[in-house]
Amino acid sequence: MKQARQGKITYLEPEWTHGLPLYAGFTTRNGGVSRPPYNSLNLGFNTDDPVYNVEGNRSNLARAFDLQPRELLTVKQVHGTDVLIIDAPNPDLSHFLTVECDAVITDQPGIMIGILIADCYPVLLFDSKRHVSAVVHVGWRGAAAGIIGKAVGAMNANFGCRPEDLVAAVGPGIGAHKYEVDRPVRDAFRQGTGFWDDIAQEISLGRWRLDLKKSCVLQLEACGISKGKIEVAEECTCCHRELFFSYRRDQGKTGRQLGFVLMK
Repeated sequence: MKQARQGKITYLEPEWTHGLPLYAGFTTRNGGVSRPPYNSLNLGFNTDDPVYNVEGNRSNLARAFDLQPRELLTVKQVHGTDVLIIDAPNPDLSHFLTVECDAVITDQPGIMIGILIADCYPVLLFDSKRHVSAVVHVGWRGAAAGIIGKAVGAMNANFGCRPEDLVAAVGPGIGAHKYEVDRPVRDAFRQGTGFWDDIAQEISLGRWRLDLKKSCVLQLEACGISKGKIEVAEECTCCHRELFFSYRRDQGKTGRQLGFVLMK
């Protein structure tokens, strides 16, 4: 991925944004105020980190982009396939924290839409012609249920976005070498979006290594987005303790980083 790391944020380079006044990227775990095991830039309220720490971290992130904290939009992610559409100005985005969905799409400038992760994959989408952006939370349930295709379909249905005009970025997530799954996961993929044989490697009876990153790329391509327009981060959240929170590595006692898009 063409990226530039500046402290607590990894940005996508201007080539991805087509020179438009747009910021897109992924936060690291560094640069915040939270104490261990949430040290330090934990942006997720769905943890045992004190709320005032999370609010402080989110406020610091917003200020880095000359935003108010209320202009940072995240939702209640539930590993489903519902998509939130923001197509009108909203003076305060904090009430969206309780909306249950796993993708957000907007054509509104001046708001940062984000997906919180700690091993799942953040997928960012952008249409430079229609100035529409999207963030998608992809865990194994969402991948098996085809959430990426549903998000791309919603961009087309609500804003007229064509897949051939989209660029995509797949952010840091857990690597296949660290991600073992069982039969229920296999069955969900076989009944859902497919690609199981391309993304799974059997390692023992009833156990597979799952390449969720490859699943994201294959699903983006299946939507009609060419491989040359898909950027992929190589870092594994589970391996890089100094950079990322990891739910599996830390046995659930961990924070959340953010994949985000902001159209200025």
